[in-house]
Amino acid sequence: MIAGLEAAEMPSDAIEVGRISDAWGVKGWFKVLPFSAQPEALFSSKRWFLLPTERGVKTFEGVAKLAVKEAKEHSDSVVACAHEVLDRNGAEALRGCRIFIARSSFPTADTDEYYWVDLIGLDVVNRQDEALGTVRELLSAGPQTVLVMEYLQGDKLQERMIPFVAAFVDDVDLVAKRIRVDWQPDY
Repeated sequence: MIAGLEAAEMPSDAIEVGRISDAWGVKGWFKVLPFSAQPEALFSSKRWFLLPTERGVKTFEGVAKLAVKEAKEHSDSVVACAHEVLDRNGAEALRGCRIFIARSSFPTADTDEYYWVDLIGLDVVNRQDEALGTVRELLSAGPQTVLVMEYLQGDKLQERMIPFVAAFVDDVDLVAKRIRVDWQPDY
């Protein structure tokens, strides 16, 4: 365990948001490879939960809590510093660690904005209440996001994609776990 790095339990609503890629500078800063093009959760949360790298040297076992002092954008990544990481050696020891943040720590999304993680698993139905599938993942396809759904046809799992844009998406109901779209099963 790195000196000062506290053992912790992973929050039940933890979401993986990035990975520590390398040390940055000599004062304990480290580079983070975010898993989102808009990594606001990394900036808003002051408690990150780390799992050690699956490959290479493990600096610690289990889950560790990191008290983040500052996180900011830098070029194509994020750089951060923490109270427990005092120098480059400490930052290098975190290389490869997976970063998790409690979903409850994410900033509140604006109206008609959604975190991808909240859409995964929702059922998709059309205006005629025909089931079109369940959201398995989302893809960033240039200017728009695409819902990737899976559904059973007979005994075979199939895939369907629908652009996640206002022209096709009528309503997202997170409470009911449903997305209503203007789309037909044979499109």
